[in-house]
Amino acid sequence: MSPRKHPLKKSSPEIRSRRRWNPARALLFFCAFVLAASWLAGPQPRTAAAGQGAGAVVSPPHVIEVPIDGVIQPFLADFVDEALAHAASEHASLVLLTLNTPGGLDTSMREIIQHIISSPVPVAAYVSPAGSRAASAGFYILLSADVAAMAPGTDTGASSPIFLIGGTAAQVDETLKKKATNEAAAYLRSISGKRGRNVELAEKAVTEAKAFSNSEALDGKLIDLVATSTEDLLAKLDGRTIVRFDGSSLTLHLQGAVRSRYEVSSKQKFLGWLAEPDVMFILLIVGLIGLYVEFTHPGLILPAVLGGGAILLFLVGAQVVPINLFAILLIACAVALFAIEAKVTSHGVLALIGVMVMLAGALLLVKSPITGAGVSPAVALGFTIPFALLAVVVMRLAMRTFSMKPSTGAVQLVGQIGEMREPVDGTNMVFVAGELWQARTEGHIPPGSKVRVVRVDGLTLEVAPALVEAETHVEVHS
Repeated sequence: MSPRKHPLKKSSPEIRSRRRWNPARALLFFCAFVLAASWLAGPQPRTAAAGQGAGAVVSPPHVIEVPIDGVIQPFLADFVDEALAHAASEHASLVLLTLNTPGGLDTSMREIIQHIISSPVPVAAYVSPAGSRAASAGFYILLSADVAAMAPGTDTGASSPIFLIGGTAAQVDETLKKKATNEAAAYLRSISGKRGRNVELAEKAVTEAKAFSNSEALDGKLIDLVATSTEDLLAKLDGRTIVRFDGSSLTLHLQGAVRSRYEVSSKQKFLGWLAEPDVMFILLIVGLIGLYVEFTHPGLILPAVLGGGAILLFLVGAQVVPINLFAILLIACAVALFAIEAKVTSHGVLALIGVMVMLAGALLLVKSPITGAGVSPAVALGFTIPFALLAVVVMRLAMRTFSMKPSTGAVQLVGQIGEMREPVDGTNMVFVAGELWQARTEGHIPPGSKVRVVRVDGLTLEVAPALVEAETHVEVHS
């Protein structure tokens, strides 16, 4: 018999292929296929879509407006950083900073300029509307942008450095002043030179505190153009080629641009509100009133809670703007004078001095020559006088309360007349106010004698003959 053939020999490749089948490998190939199909079927990059045929859909250019209105402060630097990051994520064509600022803090200004320089989206700074200004720190921000523009009736410049001690201008050594001025001028030259602006004229805003109108800035080549409105500005920028800070060129295409406005968040608005000088002074006064009332009337709780909360909010605002510590000391001295007025008869002299001292502290509290802002005289006067009256009245009420003779309990027996009774088990007894009390005497007092209560010691009354002058001060020992 011939050997038996193996019928599976012809199908052995099929068997080997089945043995080599791996579910994990198949799943990997399937995922790769899906990813490749998704990439081929998905939307192409925007630059590629612009080069496609007439059937390609191209989104219109996007311009994001970012308002900078008010003093340059730390929360505004964070706001600009968030706005530029948002513009980059939205692939915006242009960020339009609308400026209306008297200046602000140097550190916050430099943060904003750093964000502008490093922004992947071109930035145009526009001093607008008419009547606005970009003074001091605002001048630096204007010249640092890819495009600098101003509306008619606006001004810029006046960027000399000012030295502050506790929020108040101070005279410093001439060498130190010259050093700071030269550094500020060098910083302005570095950013304006890279933008192709008039470095010599820009430097005069620092060294000579020179200011420029919109026409003077345009003629002096400090700005690129003057535009009557945002629409006019975008129309003039459409098709314009600009040079970025890194030297690269970019042509702006803004025809039919969709405009959106990036607003300040609720948190940033709240911090800005806390940094208002009038608000900070009001919070400080409300906090002092609450703590003062709780101190003079312990146990009320609510004044302490409200006062403590107001002081905490004041401290939050103090992290945003510089605070004059000398002004805080003046306000504390004023509170002390009001308290002394309640104890000493000065016929209002101490209270008047306290009002004057508190007014001085209020006007110096957050007043900064960089911004020209501070606590308004109307708010300072409107809260100082009521606080003075309230402090004096509350302190006098508290002193009257502490000096009053107790009207309840055993202590009220001091000074009353009683009658000695027969001793009980060797203990003297006295009948006072309709009740029988244990009595303590310095000598023997016969029963039936009239006595006066001079002291209360727990449940024992110390008595003296009623005809003898006795001390009537209150002493209670439990």
